[in-house]
Amino acid sequence: MNKLFYLFLMSLIVVACNNSEEKKTEDGSTEDQTEIVVSDGRETVVDVRMPVYRGEVIFTEEGAVMNGRDFTYGIVMDTIARQLQARVEPIKTDPYDMVNVVVSGVVSDNPALAEGEEGWDEVIAIKKILSVSAEPSKPDVKIESKN
Repeated sequence: MNKLFYLFLMSLIVVACNNSEEKKTEDGSTEDQTEIVVSDGRETVVDVRMPVYRGEVIFTEEGAVMNGRDFTYGIVMDTIARQLQARVEPIKTDPYDMVNVVVSGVVSDNPALAEGEEGWDEVIAIKKILSVSAEPSKPDVKIESKN
C-alpha cells in the first residue's frame, strides 16, 4: 500500500511540475502571443508580453516625460520616441501642453542616475505607438498672467 501511495505521489509531482515554455493549441501549433487592439477605429496587433502604458507625454529641449495615473517615467529618446514627438507636436497649442498617448514599451532603471546625473528613477523605451489623442490634455491648473 505504501509503495502504491509513493508511486501516485511521484507521478502527481512530475505532472504538476511540467513547466513547458511553449503553449500548444489543440491542433498542435504554438500559441500566438499577440492580441488585436482597436484604437481610433484602427486595428493594431500588439505583443501581449509587452506592457501597454496610457498617459500624457510632454517633450521639451531637456528631454521627454510620460505621466500616467500611477507612474512618471522619463522617455528614452530613440527613433520611435522621435516619431512620437513628431506626431505630438502638431497637436500642441502651447509648448507645455501634454498629449494623451497609448504606447507599449519596456520600463527600466535610469542608467544616468548610476553615473551621478539627474533624472527620473525609471525610464521607458517605447517599442510601439498605439494611439495619440487628437487634442491636448486639459490642464488641472492653468496659470495666466494679468498685465
